Amino acid sequence: MKLFENYPLGPFNLKNRIVMAPMTRSRALNNIPNGLMATYYGQRAGAGLIITEGTSPSPNGLGYARIPGVYSEAQIEGWKKVTEAVHEQGGKIFLQIMHTGRVSHPDNMPVGSTILAPSPLTLEGEQMYTDQNGMQPYPQPKEMDDTDIATAIEEYIQAARNAISAGFDGVEIHAANGYLIDQFLNPITNKRTDNYGGSVENRNRFALEVASGVTQAIGADKTGIRISPYGAFNGLGEFDGVNDAFISLAAALDKLGLVYLHVVDHSAMGAPTVPDSIKDGLRKAFSGTYILSGGYDKESAEADLEAGKGELVAFGRPFIANPDLPKRMKEALALQNPNPDAFYTADAEGYTDYGVVQSS
Repeated sequence: MKLFENYPLGPFNLKNRIVMAPMTRSRALNNIPNGLMATYYGQRAGAGLIITEGTSPSPNGLGYARIPGVYSEAQIEGWKKVTEAVHEQGGKIFLQIMHTGRVSHPDNMPVGSTILAPSPLTLEGEQMYTDQNGMQPYPQPKEMDDTDIATAIEEYIQAARNAISAGFDGVEIHAANGYLIDQFLNPITNKRTDNYGGSVENRNRFALEVASGVTQAIGADKTGIRISPYGAFNGLGEFDGVNDAFISLAAALDKLGLVYLHVVDHSAMGAPTVPDSIKDGLRKAFSGTYILSGGYDKESAEADLEAGKGELVAFGRPFIANPDLPKRMKEALALQNPNPDAFYTADAEGYTDYGVVQSS
């Protein structure tokens, strides 16, 4: 089966085509990666590629409670435990760099941080969990000025450098799911009238400047990106010209030589269907590795790989309860079910305590 074949991703030889998708797990106490997280990722190193949970490039990007950062020495040292644990098991691991933008709350951020966004539009109708005060309404973000934009771009670039220093094989730029880069891409949240708003070219500019800077800093062969056309998360959704906008973005990213394009499809979880037209358009516009995602099991993943729809397939929630997911899929063994109540708690329960199949 293609799913279990080796795959050359840039300079790396992946032991299979199974990707562990990025999933927020909220175990980074004080926003610093720790030994518990190293155990969690090390347990799942049977994946051809692990993409970490979203990790902030700065204090301003810490949206959720207990998510990790990669901007301090303590965080870099903490991540070294994780990369060593994965590499000891023969795995490969990319760090996902995620600035949450307006999807944040001061209770989840250090004193002196600022909630930033392309435009000063509050995320309405939803709330953010905080450890201190439970669910809270989203505050109005500050509209980013030229200095804020330049600073944020440099923070992404430095985060990529820090990731390499921490031992990561590469990084994934999170440009999906309604976070900061996606807020620039989508006219629902981008009402700017300067060089970063209005036209498709201008709305794509921030993403491309981040991607260009990161590739120059660590190499295009170590840089991937995640996008979510038609994504309806964190107040975003479909907009006029969405296909052309994302295909234009993919073509520009292709010119930068990024190693992969990771496309989000959450329709299996109730989100709007991502049409085949945009998937096919992205596939044609981007010549690098294409990572499929969205409610896959072994059979559907194999079918789409055989059909040439992508080169790698990302699995999310199945990896939570099945640290040995590749082994279970290869040997047609039963999968365990995760405990949703422990997805975002702070300890080992529902995190590192799922059993694995013993080798015969």
